[in-house]
Amino acid sequence: MRTLVYGMNLSRDGYVAAPGGDLGWSTPSDELFEWWLHEEQTIDLLLYGRRLWETMSSHWPTGDQQPDATPAQVAFARNWRDTPKVVFSSTLDTVDWNARLFTGDAIEEIARLKAEDGGPMRVGGATLAAAAMRAGLVDEYEIVTHPVLLGGGAPFFAGLDGWVNLDLVETRTFPAGVVLNRYATRR
Repeated sequence: MRTLVYGMNLSRDGYVAAPGGDLGWSTPSDELFEWWLHEEQTIDLLLYGRRLWETMSSHWPTGDQQPDATPAQVAFARNWRDTPKVVFSSTLDTVDWNARLFTGDAIEEIARLKAEDGGPMRVGGATLAAAAMRAGLVDEYEIVTHPVLLGGGAPFFAGLDGWVNLDLVETRTFPAGVVLNRYATRR
């Protein structure tokens, strides 16, 4: 059975994007970017909602070809292209970059994928992740909190149907006061 991880950068008040989808507040330090690269290299399958897919696929297919790309950004772009992806959307017609489109019941498909043999999967996109959280499918949370208050936007956590007990398994501080807290879901 696979592990499902949900992790993103978020503001101190719990948002993954400011109103209008602005992500400019979450530019990572080199150290944090390298940590994200390492984490992504352990993932066997990426699960994206439409909005996050559009954000990622607008940059990372050629991110390694940018003149100012760091070695970590080059490695991230290559890893992103090579990692299989499932994009959950009822409005897209096609996807590319080693991805397949799924238009059916996202929770049934995530549960089916999770039941398979294989390495960890990462769910990305607040809406898709919220559905996976409500269904009790998320095994691990990587919460990377930036010292900024956005006052609104897309929340990391959505309304749940009940409590989810967590065990803290790692804490780490990055430059500029960014803090990682990794939690495992207590089953």
